[in-house]
Amino acid sequence: MDTEIARFNMIEQQIRPWEVLDQSVLSLLSTVRREDFVPPALRALAFVDTQVPLISTAQARGAHDAAAAGACMLEPKVEARLLQELQIQRHERVLEIGTGSGFMAALLAHRAQQVYTLECRPELARSARESLRRNGVLNATVIDVSPAVGAQGLPAEGPFDAILLSGSVAEVPKALLEQLKAGGRLAAVVGDEPVMRARLITRAGPAAWSETDLFDTVAPRLEGFAEPTRFHF
Repeated sequence: MDTEIARFNMIEQQIRPWEVLDQSVLSLLSTVRREDFVPPALRALAFVDTQVPLISTAQARGAHDAAAAGACMLEPKVEARLLQELQIQRHERVLEIGTGSGFMAALLAHRAQQVYTLECRPELARSARESLRRNGVLNATVIDVSPAVGAQGLPAEGPFDAILLSGSVAEVPKALLEQLKAGGRLAAVVGDEPVMRARLITRAGPAAWSETDLFDTVAPRLEGFAEPTRFHF
């Protein structure tokens, strides 16, 4: 596979048609090597319009089997659109929840001053650290957390200019919204299958936030976030 042709086709055939037109985002996607963050056995999927699994079912263990097996890289077009909508600036500090492969952390780090990224699966945290190091990304810090702690964000390092949830949640906890600076933005995929929406939430004041629905998509659940109560009759 000619990786440079595959990368070019990914950008022109998948990402641009999804309304990703910010040239700085497109340039970044052409230089950060997505294939370096894909599991070696699945390297052929690096530029395909699909979610790439990061942990096989055989590797998953214990009570978290289903969630662990669902860990994946989101489609390139979804990653690119979320990055564009967050409008990260060079002086800003960013929090990501759900490190996964580390690829989104690398993209964020190329635009931000500092990135903190939380991962509840130790094997993914180790792999992401190594991938970031190999690619010369020095301003992204991968932090191992339990799922419940990860859902609470990182208040000790906040407030943040931007927060990205790299996965889906039923709803965004208020604890995370309160870790945004005034004017800060949070991007997440919110809802339940089969209908989920990528949403951008902006802090408009001390106790005020505005919401914009961006696009429909489906993403694996982030662990540790509360699910709505379901009533059975």
